[in-house]
Amino acid sequence: MADMADSAFRRTPTGASRLLFRLPVHLYRIGLGWLFGRRLLLLNHIGRVSGKKRRVVVEVVERDPDAGTYTVCSGFGPKAAWYRNLMATPDVTIQVGVRTAEVTAVPLPPEEAGEVLVRYARRRPRTARGLTRFMGFETDGSEAAYRRAGTALPFVRFVPRT
Repeated sequence: MADMADSAFRRTPTGASRLLFRLPVHLYRIGLGWLFGRRLLLLNHIGRVSGKKRRVVVEVVERDPDAGTYTVCSGFGPKAAWYRNLMATPDVTIQVGVRTAEVTAVPLPPEEAGEVLVRYARRRPRTARGLTRFMGFETDGSEAAYRRAGTALPFVRFVPRT
């Protein structure tokens, strides 16, 4: 598997594919977020330049019900707008299904991110292989390959604010 520089990540979608990627945001907005269960969450964040409210739906890679945390990954790399916005303003809200929570976004160190991706691949092997391929990583399905891919991807854990 080749290492990837920031510029090698897949570009964010445009045109018709952007509309498809944004469809879950609209479903959340009209009250249908429950359709996604705990698999997807709506992230409400603030634009780092505009200061405007922004929304994006991302897949939950890992959830810890005891701690109330959710972990997600920026499949488009560290240059994704929502990821950069979180790094500038980490206090955000998330909506999972019909529940909303105030959280703080905490970036994971590469080693921990690699382990998170390994655990995800154990739970969802076919999905993990497809997603890593989509993000530009060739994997042979081994834990070592997922660990390497995970260390190159930016993961964020949403921790409840008290």
